[in-house]
Amino acid sequence: MSAPLLAAYSRVAALVADLWAHPEVGYQETYTSARIRDFLERQVPDVEITTFARTGLRLRLGPGHERAVALVAELDALIVPAHPAADPVTGAVHACGHHTQVGIACAVVAELATKPWDLPYDLVVVFVPAEEYIDLDTRRALRDAGEIAWFGGKPEAMRLGVFDDVDVAVLTHTMGGGYATPTVELDCDLAGFAYKHVTFHGRAAHAGFVPFAGINAASMAVLYQTAIGLGRQQLREDVLARLNPVVSSAPMTTNVIPDTARVSTDVRTIDLAYMSELSAKLDAMAQGAALAMGGVAEIDTEVGYFPFRQHRPLSVPFREAFHAGVPGIDSLLDDRGGSAAAGDVGDLSIMLPCIQIGYSGLEGTVHGADLHLADPVTVLDAVPRFVLDGLRRLGPCLEEVASYHGTYGQYVVNVARLGGTVLANGVESFQDLAQR
Repeated sequence: MSAPLLAAYSRVAALVADLWAHPEVGYQETYTSARIRDFLERQVPDVEITTFARTGLRLRLGPGHERAVALVAELDALIVPAHPAADPVTGAVHACGHHTQVGIACAVVAELATKPWDLPYDLVVVFVPAEEYIDLDTRRALRDAGEIAWFGGKPEAMRLGVFDDVDVAVLTHTMGGGYATPTVELDCDLAGFAYKHVTFHGRAAHAGFVPFAGINAASMAVLYQTAIGLGRQQLREDVLARLNPVVSSAPMTTNVIPDTARVSTDVRTIDLAYMSELSAKLDAMAQGAALAMGGVAEIDTEVGYFPFRQHRPLSVPFREAFHAGVPGIDSLLDDRGGSAAAGDVGDLSIMLPCIQIGYSGLEGTVHGADLHLADPVTVLDAVPRFVLDGLRRLGPCLEEVASYHGTYGQYVVNVARLGGTVLANGVESFQDLAQR
């Protein structure tokens, strides 16, 4: 492990260690947000830092250029109680490494603050809450109370206009363990997913005395899961299609014909059109299972995150940075295709070009009970310098790379097309939203 080169390394490392010790889940990252604000106010005391979506932070660096690039980091932790570093009360832990994303973004800010501005655009640094699609009951309560409209932090930021003045966005994310040398990754696409919740309704009856008077909702659920299992043979592997049905209803008793049963599954793929096709097939399976047993299927579709296609022209200056040589970065994993993992960067990419840079330096399994920061110098020193080099090389080609800019309204229309729940937030129609 080489010595760090960034002047702020020790301060960044201390912040990241503090966040590791105080993990918080989405929309509840109050300690996390406060510590980041403290760090930023020391590094750039004259820059306004605004709060959005309860805990998110945004600041704009630069002399006021018309063009702007966003550097995005995520705040929230996962719930993995088996992890030895998990909070003993909440089970929260940074098993997805978001605390290191924060460190990378803060290191970039600190380094830019040490010298005259040399980027031909402004840099908007955004710390986004609630990337992990977890703790949904809490988020549903926040949504019902009008505090948020979306379970994911990036869609919520889009709703609030956080990215309206941004041309492109650059994100980072750990790749987990298993890399022999310090490695960065470019152009790995991600899956999107929707949740299908099917509640089967039958009729209760005594299972011994009058079973023929009942309509068994649990049997409908079994037929539905059987149809999904048989249908898996026809899933397209080239778009990384995945289904994972689970029984999500309350426990049943053996002497009553169950009148209600609930099955939930995700619909995961890197292809948006195929996600919609699979969703329709699942609807047909559910309706068929209910019809076969004389019951009714109530179907609720909840759009999670959209598939993410890396904007490959935006990766070019970062690839150039690697080939030019960045001390401490030895290997590049380049365009390996797609991953069935997902994130709300796919939603943001509906609005503007995005890339997500992968990095090594953590060991263990992402989302597992053993993920931890093993090489802090690579993650908190070499990776920020790599990002900075790529950002400097981005300037001359930014106008060409920023090839589209959608609207929040267009994003909402896409969600509605997949059958997802949309809160219009006072806007009368999707047509009105599309004008925003």
